[in-house]
Amino acid sequence: MNDSSWGAPQGAGYRGAPEMGAAPAGPAYDVHEAQQTRPMPNVPDFPDAGRDAENRDDRGRDAAHVSDPLFRDEKPQEPMSTPLPPPPQKKRAGRDLRAAIGVGVGLGAVIVASLFVVKAVFVGVIALAVVVGLWELTSRLQEQKGIKAPLIPLAVGGAAMVVAGYARGAEGAWVAMALTALAVLVWRMSEPPEGYLKDVTAGVFAAFYVPFLATFVALMLTADDGSWRVLTFLVLTVVSDTGAYAVGWRFGTHKLAPRISPGKTREGLLGAVAFAMAAGALCMEFLIDGGAWWQGLLLGLAVAVSATLGDLGESMIKRDLGIKDMGTLLPGHGGIMDRLDSLLPTAPVVWLLLVLFVGSG
Repeated sequence: MNDSSWGAPQGAGYRGAPEMGAAPAGPAYDVHEAQQTRPMPNVPDFPDAGRDAENRDDRGRDAAHVSDPLFRDEKPQEPMSTPLPPPPQKKRAGRDLRAAIGVGVGLGAVIVASLFVVKAVFVGVIALAVVVGLWELTSRLQEQKGIKAPLIPLAVGGAAMVVAGYARGAEGAWVAMALTALAVLVWRMSEPPEGYLKDVTAGVFAAFYVPFLATFVALMLTADDGSWRVLTFLVLTVVSDTGAYAVGWRFGTHKLAPRISPGKTREGLLGAVAFAMAAGALCMEFLIDGGAWWQGLLLGLAVAVSATLGDLGESMIKRDLGIKDMGTLLPGHGGIMDRLDSLLPTAPVVWLLLVLFVGSG
């Protein structure tokens, strides 16, 4: 039923007597709207309703206009009550904080113990973390994108890359990286050619992203004060992440990169910079032989920037894959790759700046 069948006037100037129970017709009256908004008021029956426009009532208005709120003296009725806005929600951390702290303390104890007891054991810890990280990354690539980066040559080559970096320095790391990339190309030839290019591209990317960047931690360890250099690297990265979380959670309002990581804020980045620079000044002054506090300020600034970029980089990967975490191995943290995201790109930055500030010995 269209609007014209709901008591619309038959022609311009038509005003017939209203029938029983029907709304009086008029040029400005919409019966459908009136029934939907408020009950129609009682309108007196005008015997002169059919006359010309000059025979209006003494107030100069057509009786049919009485129900129109635009012509009434009284104000429109206001709502009986206005709903109250919902109470502000208290900020909460996105993870199980107790589990995250417990796992973090446990990992820290294992790392520190292996770092200062036998350096070779710590190299093994790095290699193990690299292999697990590669397994998580290649598994998610295959599950979400159907990309089959060959895990076996990546795992063997990645572990060899870390050991070569510790035993032979940067030259050994580069040679191991080249051989790992070649092994990925050859290994994938045993399968059908469909998807070869994307599989080997992902494999070479994984070899660079995880084991090659982790090799710079082993390069730091080769110095005479290598254990303290690695500890400085770990402390600054953890302090940067902690400062970003604490300040961003408490004061964060301006998004840093909402399309990549909605939880990160500019205030959090400033917190990461402030915390890392303070920690860097202390570490360079008291932990690194020949270091100065002002060098620690620069080191802390660089760590805050590289750690944030590393975190955003992995967030970009996870958004592309449509996942929240790379794994579930660490309660409260996700997977190994979710802990390595800020460490991996920060390792070459710290290694380079320490070599420039105090040398490679």
